[in-house]
Amino acid sequence: MTAALVGGAVLSSFLNVVFDAEQKQIQIKERAVKDWLDSLKDAMYVADDLLDEVFTKAATQKDPGTFFSRYLSLQDREIANRMEKIIDMVESIVKQKDTLGLREIPKENMSWRITTSLVDRSNVYGREDDKAAIVNILLDDDDTGDDDISVIPIVGMAGIGKTVLAQLVYHDDRVKEDFDFRGWVCVSEGFDVMKVTKNILDAITKSLCNLKILNLLLQGLQEKLSGQRFFIVLDDVWNEDYYDLNMLLKPFQHEVKGSKILITTRSKKVASVVQTVSPHELNLLSDEDCWLVFLKHASLFTDSVQTSTLEKVGRKIVKKCNGLSLATQSL
Repeated sequence: MTAALVGGAVLSSFLNVVFDAEQKQIQIKERAVKDWLDSLKDAMYVADDLLDEVFTKAATQKDPGTFFSRYLSLQDREIANRMEKIIDMVESIVKQKDTLGLREIPKENMSWRITTSLVDRSNVYGREDDKAAIVNILLDDDDTGDDDISVIPIVGMAGIGKTVLAQLVYHDDRVKEDFDFRGWVCVSEGFDVMKVTKNILDAITKSLCNLKILNLLLQGLQEKLSGQRFFIVLDDVWNEDYYDLNMLLKPFQHEVKGSKILITTRSKKVASVVQTVSPHELNLLSDEDCWLVFLKHASLFTDSVQTSTLEKVGRKIVKKCNGLSLATQSL
């Protein structure tokens, strides 16, 4: 168990440090950093292969529970020794981070989560029905009572393609024609009502707002929205606090009927707080759609791929992505 505990600590450190390494590699193209990153990734691939072997062995046992019991108590010396070697290798590589000037960057500081409305439609597969369903809701003026706006949540796990779907909807020609203006705001983890309100105001006016008082910001946003039929996307909302979400949405209340807000979120709780219509729950991509995504991003759209052993390998890789578009693109 000691080896497993040490391994957990090493992997936790690895996840934070590797981001800094990748950023440094991009920014200054240091050869030493690239070599370090490659070595660390190679070690993780070896660890992943070992885990695959362990689970494959377990699946062939009549009593998998007994097998894992032996494994966890380190009675299977071959597996244990190989694990210890991998952990030692990773530990040794991680220790080199100090000489390279690498540091651990907490998850909440990772600015790579920022999204935009831009999308390459030629790289998107399997979302035609989802897009059609959302667009139909946006163009329907009979889905709310009184003069309230509609808030439509898109809900799904990380990497499933919520943002891409929102991007496709945002650039639909019928949506463009149906609203006086559109705005896209990435909310992400660092939720702050003042910051998000300011970003919405900036998106609407296409200029920077210098107001620093929340009440003035909310009033300013409400004035800009008044009399306008608008469509706004709030992408990647994490904050589940009822007060914060309602404060954010106050300037939008009782505006022109037919105005819409589209929210993407992983949280069903967020959806339950903001929704005025039923959330659109996004499903995993089919294996075939994942395969098309993989071909596109791996630049393998050739006839030869379809009949070669390369296709067999590629489809095995795609199978491991479990229908997640982002994982397929990354691999």
